[in-house]
Amino acid sequence: MSFRFSRMSCLSRLARAAAMALAVATLAACTPPEPIFRSTDITGAEYGKTLQLTDHHGQARTLADFKGKVVTIFFGYTQCPDVCPTALAGMSEVMRQLGPDGDKVQVIFITVDPERDTPALLAEYVPVFDKRFLGLYGTPDKIAEVAKDFRVFYRKSGDLTGHYTIDHSAGTYVFDPQGRLRLYVKHAEEPAVIAADIKALLAGK
Repeated sequence: MSFRFSRMSCLSRLARAAAMALAVATLAACTPPEPIFRSTDITGAEYGKTLQLTDHHGQARTLADFKGKVVTIFFGYTQCPDVCPTALAGMSEVMRQLGPDGDKVQVIFITVDPERDTPALLAEYVPVFDKRFLGLYGTPDKIAEVAKDFRVFYRKSGDLTGHYTIDHSAGTYVFDPQGRLRLYVKHAEEPAVIAADIKALLAGK
């Protein structure tokens, strides 16, 4: 009787252990994997298909020109008092943290102020942050078309005769080396976060 009871008790403990192991395994299977990126993953978004502008060297540009590189795109203007220089300074630090991999990245600044941001002004302003950065411009209608394609908002505010500011979206779009839109980076994100996400894209993630 005692042996039978002991055997049944042992079997019961084994059954409970097996059930617990199964529950743990099931829970692990249901737990989503850690995300690859810390920025917002927007893989599959179709923004940016109409990007055909001119860089500050006077060369016509499309996204296809940068295939093989990670491309980051930010919309702003040279007379922006804080948001734009902060974004460009942040990307300058990202490039520093990337080291040699920085040469595999193209940072693009698209003006939303084509009336004032001449090619000469863009050429003077944008490379201050990093000589590899490019400023892109176009006619007001063309800028409006590209901004709409990227779902970017911008609007003049203040004295529209010349002393105006521009309210605008402040995030950065990131394309992978195959030219696919992959990430949206919020304004003032830590450079280390952006650098890590870019390294993941360069590694084929």
